[in-house]
Amino acid sequence: MESNIGTGLWCSAVIAVGGLVFAAYKLGLLYQLFHKAETKSPRHGGESVAEVLRAHGVKYVFTLVGGHISPILVACEKLGIRIVDTRHEATAVFAADAVARLSGTVGVAAVTAGPGLTNTVTAVKNAQMAESPLLLMGGAAGTLLQGRGALQDIDQMSLFKPLCKFCASIRHIREIVPTIRKALAIAQSGTPGPVFIEFPIDTLYPFHLVSKEFGVKNPPKGLMGKIVTWYLNNHLLNLFAGAWEKRDVSPLPVDIPQATDDQVQKCIELMSRAKKPVILLGSQATLPPTPADDIRKALEDLGIPCFLGGMSRGMLGRDSPIHIRQNRRDALKDADLVLLAGTVCDFRLSYGRVLNRRSKIIAVNRDKSQLLKNSDMFWKPTVAIQGDAGSLLMKLAKGLKGYRCPEEWPQSLKAGDVTKEDQNRAKADEKTDRHLNPLKVLHRVDELMSEDSIIVADGGDFVGSAAYIMRPRGPMRWLDPGAFGTLGVGGGFALGAKLCRPESEVWIVYGDGSLGYSVAEFDTFTRHKTPVLALVGNDACWSQIAREQVPILGSNVACGLAFTDYHTVADGYGGKGYLVGREDEDRLSDIIRQAQRETREGRATLLNVLIGKSDFREGSISV
Repeated sequence: MESNIGTGLWCSAVIAVGGLVFAAYKLGLLYQLFHKAETKSPRHGGESVAEVLRAHGVKYVFTLVGGHISPILVACEKLGIRIVDTRHEATAVFAADAVARLSGTVGVAAVTAGPGLTNTVTAVKNAQMAESPLLLMGGAAGTLLQGRGALQDIDQMSLFKPLCKFCASIRHIREIVPTIRKALAIAQSGTPGPVFIEFPIDTLYPFHLVSKEFGVKNPPKGLMGKIVTWYLNNHLLNLFAGAWEKRDVSPLPVDIPQATDDQVQKCIELMSRAKKPVILLGSQATLPPTPADDIRKALEDLGIPCFLGGMSRGMLGRDSPIHIRQNRRDALKDADLVLLAGTVCDFRLSYGRVLNRRSKIIAVNRDKSQLLKNSDMFWKPTVAIQGDAGSLLMKLAKGLKGYRCPEEWPQSLKAGDVTKEDQNRAKADEKTDRHLNPLKVLHRVDELMSEDSIIVADGGDFVGSAAYIMRPRGPMRWLDPGAFGTLGVGGGFALGAKLCRPESEVWIVYGDGSLGYSVAEFDTFTRHKTPVLALVGNDACWSQIAREQVPILGSNVACGLAFTDYHTVADGYGGKGYLVGREDEDRLSDIIRQAQRETREGRATLLNVLIGKSDFREGSISV
């Protein structure tokens, strides 16, 4: 009996001690035994953020300013990181997305708490679906005020967990450096994508300000008052404990999946026997670590006809004999081997139904779910590789050294290209009922744009036509939203592109509908000296929707716009606008050249081109 009592007391004592140790751990008391808060230090958490970003080669932070994040912006500027502020938070994220795509590093945006963050949701989702490595930093209410009705306090983590590969909320200043390093590595590893870090306001400002704002001013009396006072003071000290100790800020290793040797060999064997192979290149083929120019040379050595989509547009230059732009469905029907290099069997490939079931299909993708999408219904891969598309192409070119695709195959496809493009050119010469033929405008811009131009696609019908007509001159010179089909990317994408490639002409091809999302960024272009060219196809309509809505449902409701003076808006924001109509047809080239001169002289320029209706895109999808 006594033994049982003793054992019970001993267990109770162990539990009590364990509980006290756990409480001491949770309250930071154990950590504070060895790491003190430097209460006299003027340093703040924004400095830690800036140090890590600089160590990772970040050159730009895009933002719309807010008090929650001011320390991050000020510290970054002091360390030479350029702060670029926009007129909408979505634009800041779109700009960071563009930088990520063009630079091969992580794009970075910082926005304030609450509505600042909710304004970014669409742009973050777009980055997720476009597989862009992106770091979004957001402000938040103080650590002790969350859930208590503080200004702009919402559950931000729940919003971003479905959108991001990694989400974290900083609870102590000492966590800032390791958390950012981890987030940046995750953003680039595997399938790249966005990551999110929340910074409560008390983790960013210096001790003397935080203690003044959150410290106990008039402590309540009695035992409970003393307990509350002790708890708040301890929380403050734990928040800053060990904050300024030296930490490693260098980049962590990035994990990139690769094809196995056996998979590569199987692909080499299949391709060496193919008589009519086709390669479909997606945006993943442009991801690091393989430079785009190396991939281009590998494709040229193989001589296999290629269809290019997303960021891979322009991979083979303007007039490559193996770049096929038209009649893809027919080519896939005749092909005996198809290599899906980062291309997904979603709506863009009719969910896989366009693939010939008799064809050998090699699919490579970093994301397993994308790799096998719809393979349970409409197609089956002969070889499925969860790995990096660019690296695989390099290995295939090396393993197939001496192999060359039978020349009659790409020649026959190219002949079909020429025929189709001659037909498109003929359509461009047709007169529309009023205003200018949109195809003629696009052909003319394509002829006159500089060889180093970057094309940003933001729109529906007009941009859909541009995708068939305008030809990027080289790798990484076409930016579109990707599979999400997001309108409004134009201003942000162009801003990021111009900063990355200041020597290049940056053209935004806008529909008049999509222009409304980011026309205010002409103010940003002016203030930050990033002169871009905007080509607006103004038909006073959401034409891609109206094309189906009117004949099917018999109404144009909500599809009509006005022939608005967008050129005047550009002027008002410090740019230069031109109105171009049918009366200007004979001097269209002169107007485009004048706009190019204005841009070279430092003014963002907008061509408000009044266009008529064309049946060029009859039958294209809008849902």
